[in-house]
Amino acid sequence: MTFRAPVRDIAFALNVAGHGDLVETSFPELDADTVAAVLDAAGAFTTEVLAPLNWAGDQAGASHADGKVTAAPGFADAYRAFAEQGWNSLSAEAEHGGQGLPKAMELAVFEMVHAANMAFGLCPMLTQAAIEALSQHGTARQKRLVLPRLVSGEWTGTMNLTEPQAGSDLAALTTRAEPDGNGGYKLYGQKIFITWGDHDAADNICHLVLARLPDAPPGVKGISLFLATKRAVLDDGTLGEANRLWAASIEHKLGIHASPTCVMMFDGAQAELVGELNQGLAHMFVMMNAARLQVGVEGVGIAERAFQQALAYAQDRTQGKSAWGGASPAPIYDHPDVRRTLMLMKAKIEAARGICFMTGVLADHARLAPTPEARASAKARQDLLTPIAKAWSTDVGVEVASLGVQVHGGMGFIEETGAAQHYRDARIGPIYEGTNGIQALDLAGRKLSMGEGSVMDALCAEMAMTAEALTERADLTEAGRRLAEGVRALEAATDWMLQNRGTPSAAGATPYLKLAGDVIGGFVLARQALAAAASDDPWMQARLPLLRLYAGQVLAGAPGLVAAVTQGAGDLEAVSALALAG
Repeated sequence: MTFRAPVRDIAFALNVAGHGDLVETSFPELDADTVAAVLDAAGAFTTEVLAPLNWAGDQAGASHADGKVTAAPGFADAYRAFAEQGWNSLSAEAEHGGQGLPKAMELAVFEMVHAANMAFGLCPMLTQAAIEALSQHGTARQKRLVLPRLVSGEWTGTMNLTEPQAGSDLAALTTRAEPDGNGGYKLYGQKIFITWGDHDAADNICHLVLARLPDAPPGVKGISLFLATKRAVLDDGTLGEANRLWAASIEHKLGIHASPTCVMMFDGAQAELVGELNQGLAHMFVMMNAARLQVGVEGVGIAERAFQQALAYAQDRTQGKSAWGGASPAPIYDHPDVRRTLMLMKAKIEAARGICFMTGVLADHARLAPTPEARASAKARQDLLTPIAKAWSTDVGVEVASLGVQVHGGMGFIEETGAAQHYRDARIGPIYEGTNGIQALDLAGRKLSMGEGSVMDALCAEMAMTAEALTERADLTEAGRRLAEGVRALEAATDWMLQNRGTPSAAGATPYLKLAGDVIGGFVLARQALAAAASDDPWMQARLPLLRLYAGQVLAGAPGLVAAVTQGAGDLEAVSALALAG
């Protein structure tokens, strides 16, 4: 169960995603040596401090007693070290105590965090989302007293949306906020599935809570966003008495056992309004969009962890005769199908990593590009890619973790090897921060229609040019042909989705997102292969067979996915539950 942060892979993927150009244009004070030093230090911290806690944390889990949660053994100390070393403040603005580094660099660091210890990474991940929300919509008081402590990591943040009767349909939430007569509010209600909703790793916890006032309009138009802290924050920044909120219980889950998932109770909890009344859902989407990209990176991280373990096992476990050299017994790595499986795992990890980093670079350009036109263009492509980065990458996380169990064979089904933990942990990724079905609907219903499809059209044109560049090399010609076919399939499916909006496109949304992810993933691997082709370094040259394998095993199926997209909603409406049940 050893782990080594893949610093070289991450640095390469960042550069191919355009991070070097971003630094040159928008971060002139940042140089390549500093970027490398940050990534190396993050690799050391995650490998040496976080990874050793992963298995033990899964076995022990967080604990709950008397309305209080205690983190898994070692996690509180690790979190304090994480904060003290500055890992929580990488991309936050300097005026709030942050380091002002690119968002893409933060994503790269957090991939290593999630790979080393996914349950741990969820705590600072939600804090990052809270920082985003308060940076954009917080009051002057919140920015002066709360935001700097979230940035430093002294305090942690949570996102309180879900209720027993209100999951993805937030219009049904019933948590209420009542004015307290002093300019503040009191919250009453219950929230469920609150990640790291309580713990002993920080002095205070800042809950961002969706609730509605008694006279608010019905539905989502009557939702407001509030800040309720575990302990009162006094005007001089010191902590006062405990607030009237607590964790009633923690959930017993399939995976991420060391991440306390809390049922939170609010019984007159003192709170402050964040942003404008009845605009809470829009304000909360700032948190949700930040978290969705982070969850995509989380999918990459858990896939990387599962792959590393499967590769090590395949090189150690001996059985049968080598297909190369004839040695017997031979490591199962020398069985062709095992090696093919490992290559496919690696190719999908690199594709997902590249999609997430490309989206992160675009997020930085959307803030910092020199012209309004450039910022708008970057924002549009970032918005298009975000649901793909979240959904496709977390699906890759589950698939790769499952293949990792398969490489282990029967031993993968045994908890002691640790392969099963990665599979259990990975399975939450496609569910939270908006299920992957919701991501697909977002892509099909909102993002695809931007500019009547012009944002996707521009991306397809760029991918087609990359496919043509591949065909100029004899060793990549077939991969270029496969990528070009994939782009044409995506263009055809896009046209159909735009022409059949509503129920038909909703029925095809999930296969459409998969098609988009498969093709864009091939585009990422193609760019990496072209960047590596001129080098005689064996590590760089390995990018070429990864692309060829991906082209043959993933892109080859892209044209067939068009039928899955366009089959229409008629059969879905006609078929009965009785017929499905048999």
